[in-house]
Amino acid sequence: MTSPSLIELLLQAGFVVKFVLVVLLAGSILSWGIITQKHKQTRQADLQNQEFLNLFWNARSLDEIFPKSEALAGSPMASAFRAGHTELKKLGSHIDLQNIERALQKAINEHQHTLEKHLDWLATIASSAPFVGLFGTVWGIMNSFQGIGSAGSASLAVVAPGISEALVATAIGLSTAIPAALFFNLYNTRIRTLTLKTEGFCQDFLNLIQRSIHAKKGT
Repeated sequence: MTSPSLIELLLQAGFVVKFVLVVLLAGSILSWGIITQKHKQTRQADLQNQEFLNLFWNARSLDEIFPKSEALAGSPMASAFRAGHTELKKLGSHIDLQNIERALQKAINEHQHTLEKHLDWLATIASSAPFVGLFGTVWGIMNSFQGIGSAGSASLAVVAPGISEALVATAIGLSTAIPAALFFNLYNTRIRTLTLKTEGFCQDFLNLIQRSIHAKKGT
């Protein structure tokens, strides 16, 4: 007698275990969708930041940078620069560095929020999937004991189906949770690094404005 395949085990599973597996599968699909999206977003942000820095430090004036930076919508640095430059233009000759700094920080926060969007789902999936799988595991073991009671025998043929359901639920729960946890930490680190680099650029931008003010005053 041949052992049942994984597909056969899933088809033979009870309603509760099947429901658990569907929930885990949905969580896995959602998780990988978010992982793919965050990979694209963080990669785009990093590449466009580099492109913007080249543009910024090689430009002849801030006014020259602004229209070109609009093509770099995925760059946190470009977004912060546009916010700071817009505030700078509003102030005219009465430049207030604190106003510009607040505009820069607001732009940083908004872009960070965009990059972090949906990451909480990865955290939720990472923390809950093992327990959902464990529920399926417990249910499968209960079915095994019911089979023993009904058959009056503890033979492998009686116990194996329920135990197999339990192991499958455990395995799928872990395979759903582990990638979600790993990529949640990875993207949190990437976003934190992007934010720190953007804050560093904003400080350079403020210093540039401050030097410009001093130069105009002849100091």
